[in-house]
Amino acid sequence: MDRLDELLNVAGDLLERVDTVLSEVGAPGGHDVWRELRRVRLLPGDAARAVAALHPTAILDAVPELRADARVYADLADALPLASGWTGEAAEAYETARRTAAEHLNGGPDSLGHRMSATADLADSLTGWMLRTRAGVAAVLAGAMLSTEAIVLTAGDHPPSDQADAAAAIGARLLRAAADAYDEAEDLLTGSADLQTPLSV
Repeated sequence: MDRLDELLNVAGDLLERVDTVLSEVGAPGGHDVWRELRRVRLLPGDAARAVAALHPTAILDAVPELRADARVYADLADALPLASGWTGEAAEAYETARRTAAEHLNGGPDSLGHRMSATADLADSLTGWMLRTRAGVAAVLAGAMLSTEAIVLTAGDHPPSDQADAAAAIGARLLRAAADAYDEAEDLLTGSADLQTPLSV
């Protein structure tokens, strides 16, 4: 359990209140929260819980195995015996097949070894992204809990317009943190587009 999990346990009522006010009362026209709602397409509480559902450990645990597989492919490519001691068409055909197999195992960007290494690199990047995203949303949530907007939403009988302003302010900050983080993730995945291309056999 990290800071985000701890804060969500404490901030459940506040997030529920933010979501309820935005759903039932709305937000001021032209407020930033509308733009962020369009970006995320989730209410602030749901967005915070979606970030909390990111589990970096599950991905991080797969990295050593991916790197080990990449080394296995490299070792297999190196272990393919040369056509030494024999000549002729059969030897030439074998050498052609050996080079092709070695390149497929651990050659250029489309080789199995390169794909495994690139996948491990992506997993490392996604793990870092998840940790940063969780920490970022936790920081915003901690600030929201100590804000005057939180007091307006959870204490006393404030006018609906004041509650709408408060919910919009907290919601915009939380949604912006989530949206910016997911934009970063999209950039990471776009940068690894070569992994989405099927290997040629």
